[in-house]
Amino acid sequence: MSGRHVCIGDFEEEAKKVLPKAIYDYYRSGADQQHTLGDNVAAFNRWYLLPRVLRDVSTVDLSVSLLGQTLSMPICVAATAMQRMAHPEGETATARACQTAGTGMMLSSWATSTIEEVMSAMTSRGSTGTLWMQLYIYKDRELTLSLVRRAEEAGYKAIFVTVDTPYLGRRWDDVRNRFKLPSHLSMSNFSTASLAFSEGNYGNDSGLSVYVAKAIDPTLCWDDITWLKKHTHLPVIVKGILTGEDAIQAVNYGVDGVLVSNHGARQLDGVPATLDVLEEVVCAVQGRCEVYLDGGVRRGTDVLKALALGAKAVFIGRPVLWGLACQY
Repeated sequence: MSGRHVCIGDFEEEAKKVLPKAIYDYYRSGADQQHTLGDNVAAFNRWYLLPRVLRDVSTVDLSVSLLGQTLSMPICVAATAMQRMAHPEGETATARACQTAGTGMMLSSWATSTIEEVMSAMTSRGSTGTLWMQLYIYKDRELTLSLVRRAEEAGYKAIFVTVDTPYLGRRWDDVRNRFKLPSHLSMSNFSTASLAFSEGNYGNDSGLSVYVAKAIDPTLCWDDITWLKKHTHLPVIVKGILTGEDAIQAVNYGVDGVLVSNHGARQLDGVPATLDVLEEVVCAVQGRCEVYLDGGVRRGTDVLKALALGAKAVFIGRPVLWGLACQY
């Protein structure tokens, strides 16, 4: 596009032009008819700001402490899978950007860069950065724990365990496109073709849906949070909470944080926008753990609204992917 990019929509418009259709569709799409996908963004327009004036804002400090780590701002990078589809450097480029900005990054289990490569990129300029590991629970529990151990050894600061994906949401565009990774890429933290999502043929379905059905454990339950906490010294945050009841349950199982998330509206269409349930979750935990939000954040005022409703910080996903694509 001509001219400067002045908003997230500008970046997405250009990304749509430069990315192959199946890749853009994979990044953009939500589940089924995508009602929740639109509502995640629309929810922020249902809340209004009541500004106070004459407050001397000549000096503003946006820094925040998350899980004991000081960040420059309450805006962090969410786990988005397979970033090298958007840019050859993928997750390593994102890590360097986060280090420069002074904020934290959550690395997807399904990254196209290794746990170690991303930490190396985060610390390549001589200063430390904040990385967290997003974790899917695999049917192979030893494999799952190997990811946790690697994250611990590399210096990651927390584990965000995804709890809303016993099966993959039905994303119509991915089914139509028979989505799979480009042949030169793989999920880099796995050694076999089946686990690295690099088998040649997944039939007429979304390849990722086939992968999840084969590899991810659908028996996941609350006792597995206890199991995970027994096997790591890192803080454990549950990612994918949408109700006060589940938030209370999470706190009772000893989690260190709750990420209010509907998986970017990619799992179950018809669930509420994350902003609309944030206040309920914050009230439910009563300060016993930190609460974060992702989903639909596109503007600075969106961040402000989430903070006003009780979030400690927000995580952004798709905007980072559009930025990567525009740097190709």
